[in-house]
Amino acid sequence: MYPELKLFIAGKWRKSGSDMPVVNPATEEEIGRLPCATQSDLDDALDAAQKGFQIWSRTSPRDRADTILRAAALMRERQEEIATSITLEHGKPLKQARLEVIRGAEFFEWDAGEAMRTYGRVIPAAHGHKFTVHHQPVGVVAAFSPWNFPMSQPARKIAGALASGCSVILKAAEETPAGALHIAKAFEDAGLPPGVLNLVFGNPADISGYLIPQDPVRLIAFTGSTTVGRHLTTLAAQHDTRVLMELGGHAPVIVCEDTDVQTAAISSAIRKMRNAGQVCTSPTRFFAHESIFDDYAARFVERARATVVGNGMDDGVEMGPTANDRRVPALTALVEDAVAKGATLATGGARHGDTGYFFQPTVLLNVPDSARIMQEEPFGPVAVVNPVTSLDHAIAQANSVPYGLAGYAFTNRADYIDRLVDEVEVGNLSINTLEASMPETPFGGVKSSGYGREGGTEGLDNYMTVKNVWHSVSIV
Repeated sequence: MYPELKLFIAGKWRKSGSDMPVVNPATEEEIGRLPCATQSDLDDALDAAQKGFQIWSRTSPRDRADTILRAAALMRERQEEIATSITLEHGKPLKQARLEVIRGAEFFEWDAGEAMRTYGRVIPAAHGHKFTVHHQPVGVVAAFSPWNFPMSQPARKIAGALASGCSVILKAAEETPAGALHIAKAFEDAGLPPGVLNLVFGNPADISGYLIPQDPVRLIAFTGSTTVGRHLTTLAAQHDTRVLMELGGHAPVIVCEDTDVQTAAISSAIRKMRNAGQVCTSPTRFFAHESIFDDYAARFVERARATVVGNGMDDGVEMGPTANDRRVPALTALVEDAVAKGATLATGGARHGDTGYFFQPTVLLNVPDSARIMQEEPFGPVAVVNPVTSLDHAIAQANSVPYGLAGYAFTNRADYIDRLVDEVEVGNLSINTLEASMPETPFGGVKSSGYGREGGTEGLDNYMTVKNVWHSVSIV
């Protein structure tokens, strides 16, 4: 059920001169060959996107919404086919892949509605004059999506751009290309005009280095590491190109002394291992009040150790492999560094099995601040669980990293909640839940976790420009 991989440019599917393997991370077997875009392909995509923008930006918001909704409906109908492709290329359990397909469709459905609500306004003026404010699509968007959510991450960017009236050149992840391919296929079948959505693959540095300086490109939308995001932002700044950046995280979880310890610990351990910890909003640093720390840590370790690890296509599997062969040695190095500096390895800490890119569910206790993992996002199934003496201590630890994408807390005290809302430095704060965002809520970070928002009523702002019109009317 894995699809034949192609580029999608100007409404047509095409191969290219060179290709690269796509590997199933659970078996290490090649499942497909991915074509890499040439400079000629990129030039064609730029030309197609400009022509597509001229059509799509003049299409009525209602007609744009109708097309987006037709595509979303096709994604829902094709849920099993798309989910199977995602599990084969990424490794996540099939059940989670099915949910990702629905989540991707929901992004399109929400933004389709927002397409009809990009309101302007009239500003009171003197007699004979009229001030009006108009929101207009920014132009061609160059979007870059990561490998950890093969469908929902491309969906966020495509949905916002198309709902706003922009055209898109999407460079999706080479490790996990099928999710974006299925999105493009759904829009083709839904009747999207040629050139409005273009899909390319290839060397990320080569493609971004070529597309970003091009005059037709008016916005860079990127999800990925802070290091790469800074590089792309610097490149965009040299050409006065706008950017939307959703970058790395290192999410804290503050567990206060008044909470239900068992519920907090079990939900924390389950969510930490979701997607093998490869989530930008994944809870990673857990700070439990010292009065409940021993109980919380013991229950957390017990549930983490019980995680069912295996091939995502098998029934009952809760956690699949990491997505590529680079993750296992990187995670091993972080764990070894923490232990060498005094942390306690409570469970896991090594590769799981001898086939596939699996890493054991891992919990580190009492990790010193000097350990690399206290500042570096592990992006894998590794949790840090540390005691704190007070809410002051917990908030200070939560804010001690340069990242601020998501944060979580467990408490029922109103005074604690007020302080958490005011003082935890994140773009998304969740209390008594480990869900970070929904299509109808704005999503994005602060500090080194980026800027701009996707989703919610704010989600289309980045894809639009604001034009003020001063109309002087002849006075009779």
